[in-house]
Amino acid sequence: MYRKLISVIAMAGAASVATQAQAAELTISCGAVGAELALCEEGVKRWEEKTGHEVKIVSTPNSSTERLSLYQQILSAQSSDIDVMQIDVVWPGLLANHLLDLNETLGKDAAEGFFDTIVTNNTVEDRLVAMPWFTDAGVLYYRKDLLEQYGHEAPETWQELTEIAKEIQAEEREAGNDKMWGYVFQGRAYEGLTCNALEWIASYGGGTIVDGDGEITIDNPQAQSALELAATWIGDISPNGVLNYTEEEARGIFQSGNAVFMRNWPYAWSLAQSEDSEVRDRVGVVKLPHGPEGGSAATLGGWNLAVSKYTENPDIAADLVAFLTSREEQKRRAIEGSYNPTIAGLYEDEEVLEAVPFFGTLYETFTNAVARPSAPTGDNYGRVSNAFFNATHNVLSGNQSSAEALSQLDSELSRIKRRRW
Repeated sequence: MYRKLISVIAMAGAASVATQAQAAELTISCGAVGAELALCEEGVKRWEEKTGHEVKIVSTPNSSTERLSLYQQILSAQSSDIDVMQIDVVWPGLLANHLLDLNETLGKDAAEGFFDTIVTNNTVEDRLVAMPWFTDAGVLYYRKDLLEQYGHEAPETWQELTEIAKEIQAEEREAGNDKMWGYVFQGRAYEGLTCNALEWIASYGGGTIVDGDGEITIDNPQAQSALELAATWIGDISPNGVLNYTEEEARGIFQSGNAVFMRNWPYAWSLAQSEDSEVRDRVGVVKLPHGPEGGSAATLGGWNLAVSKYTENPDIAADLVAFLTSREEQKRRAIEGSYNPTIAGLYEDEEVLEAVPFFGTLYETFTNAVARPSAPTGDNYGRVSNAFFNATHNVLSGNQSSAEALSQLDSELSRIKRRRW
């Protein structure tokens, strides 16, 4: 009996050792804008409980420009420091050579049911290098109570936004709220400004910086007009500090009740509706305004999950990606954090639409968003975007006229193009 008990204990111990030997330790980088980090932590925990593996979440910069630089350093060194990476929708072409083909690890049907446009975007030379996690498009947030109080509907043009913002800002300050501003957006010299400025210019009929054939289109009168109007906002309806705002700084001003309008991504909805929000139940969301010669334009955003080619656990890392991008997880993230799903069927889910009503009313905005010119510019997209947001920042800062800035930008992009994009 004693020997039998010892044998059982030994077998149990061996099984425990085997289980420990099979358990893997992974690392994943998640964003920390809004509720991103908390939602990622919850998803990761659910996968850990299901599989027995462990995951460490690696902190990365919120600025997408700085995050890309970090990724490029890690991947160029062929380091396994980060197994699963959250990558921007414009990065697959830049990072593809360092990423696993998820069609091989997850199967050819891995992306079935996801938006075709994003799957195509994430497929480089027939290799699926990232799974769509959540998609994005810029939207306009506005104070329903203030517009109603002063007799206005949500603006349809940028000029209307400018005039309404100026009027309500003045009235509110006269009433005692000297912190009120008319409009906040992402004005720092980084990728977020590329998104904002592309929306202004495209909605004015000024093109998309570089067209689908790789031709540079940015130096035109419509683009100049769009930037000229935006420059008038600084120090007038937008604080000077907006020139250093990212998503979270803009949200902080708006959510504290000190802005009439805000351009941001859909994630800000759940936070604006949270119990501690100063503007809870007083916020509306509509498509972005347009210029005199174009229609509303919302920049395509969104993030994907990719597996580093240098991971020591490719199959397990791919399984984590499959879990986090699953229908169940995307539904949870949509309801809890208003992150746009990349699975079309979830836009008809009653629970999702109850939590985020504008997922239904702005569905076409999300499915027809304007892409940044990452496809035609390839590996040079980072340089193109950097040149564009710096030129835009110079105009907003009053350092250059829009005509001067766009002329110089055209010359700079021509030099970059000669390197063959």
